[in-house]
Amino acid sequence: MTSSRSRAPVVLGLVPACAGLVALACVTSVLWSGPTERPVALAFGVLVALGELTRRAGTEVRETAPLGAAGALAYALLGNVAGQSVHHGVAQTVTVVLAASLLGTVPYVAHGRGPVLDHLARRVLTVAFAAVCFRPLSNQGFFQDWSGPAYALLLIGLLALTTLCDAVFAAAPVHARTGWPFGPLLREELRGRVGITSAVCATGVVMALAVAVAGLWALPVFCVPLLLTQLSYRRYAAVRATYRQTIASLARATEIAGYTPAGHARRVAELSGAVGRDLGLSGAELIVLEYAALMHDIGQLSLVDPVPAGATAGLPVTEQRRIALLGGAVVRQTGVDAAVAVVVERQADPCREQPVAARIVRAVNAYEEKARDAGPGGDLTALEELRLATADDYAPDVVEALARVLSRGSLTASAAG
Repeated sequence: MTSSRSRAPVVLGLVPACAGLVALACVTSVLWSGPTERPVALAFGVLVALGELTRRAGTEVRETAPLGAAGALAYALLGNVAGQSVHHGVAQTVTVVLAASLLGTVPYVAHGRGPVLDHLARRVLTVAFAAVCFRPLSNQGFFQDWSGPAYALLLIGLLALTTLCDAVFAAAPVHARTGWPFGPLLREELRGRVGITSAVCATGVVMALAVAVAGLWALPVFCVPLLLTQLSYRRYAAVRATYRQTIASLARATEIAGYTPAGHARRVAELSGAVGRDLGLSGAELIVLEYAALMHDIGQLSLVDPVPAGATAGLPVTEQRRIALLGGAVVRQTGVDAAVAVVVERQADPCREQPVAARIVRAVNAYEEKARDAGPGGDLTALEELRLATADDYAPDVVEALARVLSRGSLTASAAG
């Protein structure tokens, strides 16, 4: 595991380093030979810069600048402008996109709303990939006789490969930083691109095809749908953030009332999420897991006498189930997804009868309680207790996933948290 940690900084720096080398080579080439078809480059540069200026900052959004991404891809896959062939190369494509992206990020850097290095690195590499696949053949007239559905399918196919490339660039640093399995991370990145990224790719194709027929005036026309989509997505993200804050506030009710220690629900939720990712849960499953972990102790509010330190893992099974069922009933009253209530209700059931999320919450909650009560060095003691318990108490695969998460040090669930 030590060797994995030592390799992490190398892998994390690999994507920015590659992007820097590609950008340096492309900018040098353009400065040496000079740009071609400057009006076209300027129009697409303005579009990309506008997309960056209207981008959404945040880690939960995979494509923060959809308009900029669509414009960059359209410029990479542009074959004609109003029936006239264009011949800008890979170097000019990358240089224009990089310069426009840097210009658009100036206000964010000035207000301390960066960093933007990872964002720019991925933009450079994905645009370079698309341009390398298309521009040399297009400039040689290879696609001159392609038209109609065949040409559109070609562009869509290239964008699908570019999306896969971008997903790899996104998943690799996360894998290096956290040690989570690469396959599930890549699948989750691809799932996350079904929504806004599909709109980005479709808009990029439509822009390239429309400019080929109608000229550069087609660009502002096709910007509007994506801007509206981006606005709707922003509102959805804001509603989701408010929803999560409401759940987190509700989960703190047990802490405020003195039933559980401060920060217990948050620690269980964070560690449960890490275990869920290690086991390859999807994004939707991870959301249910997070909400259930935050609210797993809500049933304790029904108790007349609080359990010491909120440690329900040591209670009789019948009492654990009663608290879990009461907690599920409270969750249902809040209007939260019924799947969350099911996890809360079944966290005290026999392990083999539980859904995966309930198994995770049960094991992580027990670990957190045992580690807290054991004092210094309690982490190892608590983990060993879970391993020695029967399979009916804690799922062995969940316990081993928990051990892997703890050994990587990606999260710590110490009582001091």
